[in-house]
Amino acid sequence: MTPIRWDNSRAQLSPSCQELLERKGLILASNRGPIEYHINADGKLQWRRGSGGVVTALSAISQYVDLTWVASAMGEADRRAAERARGDHFEAPLQGHKLHLRFVVSPGNTYHKFYSIFCNPLLWFMQHYMWNSAHTPNVDAKVYDAWENGYMAVNKSFAQAVVAEASGYDQPPLIMLHDYHLYLAAGYIRKQIPNAILQHFTHIPWPGPYYWQLLPCSMRKAICEGLCANDIVGLQTTRDVQSFLHTCEVFIEGAKVDYANRTVLINDHQTKVNSYPISVDVAHLRSAVNSSWVEEYEEKLRPLCRAKTIVRVDRMEPSKNIVRGFRAFDMMLERHPEFIGNVNFLAFLVPSRTHIRQYQRYALEVKEIIDAINSKYGNEKWQPITVFYENNYPQAIAGMRFYDVLLVNPVIDGMNLVAKEGPTVNIRDGVLVLSETAGAHEQLGEHVLTIGPTDLEATTEALHQALTMPAAERKRRAAALRKSVEEYDITVWLQRQLEDITALVWERFLQPI
Repeated sequence: MTPIRWDNSRAQLSPSCQELLERKGLILASNRGPIEYHINADGKLQWRRGSGGVVTALSAISQYVDLTWVASAMGEADRRAAERARGDHFEAPLQGHKLHLRFVVSPGNTYHKFYSIFCNPLLWFMQHYMWNSAHTPNVDAKVYDAWENGYMAVNKSFAQAVVAEASGYDQPPLIMLHDYHLYLAAGYIRKQIPNAILQHFTHIPWPGPYYWQLLPCSMRKAICEGLCANDIVGLQTTRDVQSFLHTCEVFIEGAKVDYANRTVLINDHQTKVNSYPISVDVAHLRSAVNSSWVEEYEEKLRPLCRAKTIVRVDRMEPSKNIVRGFRAFDMMLERHPEFIGNVNFLAFLVPSRTHIRQYQRYALEVKEIIDAINSKYGNEKWQPITVFYENNYPQAIAGMRFYDVLLVNPVIDGMNLVAKEGPTVNIRDGVLVLSETAGAHEQLGEHVLTIGPTDLEATTEALHQALTMPAAERKRRAAALRKSVEEYDITVWLQRQLEDITALVWERFLQPI
């Protein structure tokens, strides 16, 4: 077997990785696709880059190898694009990418049950420890219906699409499934392609078994068994790995869990469980900052930056803890009035799940506290907080170039790529203030100002400490963060997984890759 070499010096896959993917083929499946279509004023289809951590991290892969990406049709424009392809895959319009896209088109009511009742808010809220268990969730007949006629149905549709794509390969391809939307898909695929190489990667935290008991036994058991139909289950952190192994041990009767070797054995099938902390495409980010789009936004944003600039970049959702971040900023201005008029807070907030009631309420809370702070401290010449409510990635990159402080304070996150993107593009030796509950903290914690997500006092103090930190200390921390991200970028993240898959193929088929 040719060993897979980790090549940190350049953002491209090593020859061994490319050989593996070219011989076996790669199919990737996730709910959100790499591009999103919309219909313009003339009734024509237009596309834009998709948002979210999965897309940010994985779209780089198709720069190096052919990739077929199976994703949900998220709206009418996606459905129209799928109709044009007549249910088959089609080439995605991303310049420089070898990417084919296949949309899974679900009936509107089915997708609503899948996404808006079961995935969000139920699974997302549970896996981010966001339920107030004295009151929520309430698993009633509506939830059971969403499980059977939404979640299970869409997972079966994804499995059928993946199997259809796999039929075009000479040998079973590598199949990589992503995130909490597709926990059951591997089980359905395994029944139709018994010798497939299946991997599932979960981008969000994995709670311990006792929190999973908020779900009915039949549901949590099916989720664990579906995941264990994979050959490899990947999670973000070592903490998540331990929680997953414990969950399988508690909920799957007869499962043999080996904590030392990180495996789950069910009957004759063994699943390996590893942590693969996701990262960013450093080379792509460095290229992006030199693009005309980003440079134009830099010119637009530069006048908004005062003596000091605080930045945050987040989807507009409760787990990102945006309201507490602004409360801490308010407290900092109260205690240190010398910063009034001398610091600007630029917030780049991407609308997210706007049709879900909890998200609507949270968005209103965010807007209310921003208005309150601007009214309290602002004047005709200066507003402390400037907000951009839009999905505009080049603009967010431009904003991160200018931060003196980057506030990343989620309640809990599987990883949080902003914590890695920011130090990569920043030009001001900015300081990262980071929640200890973000997965990125496991890698970056030594060089950040660590806060607890609910600790307003600590967050207030961290903002002040970051704004007043001596230049030499800022420079040291910023350089260490850049180096850490560079040494473990998206290429290494992918190659670590491919190394494990390669070893698995060698073991199973006794032939080199």
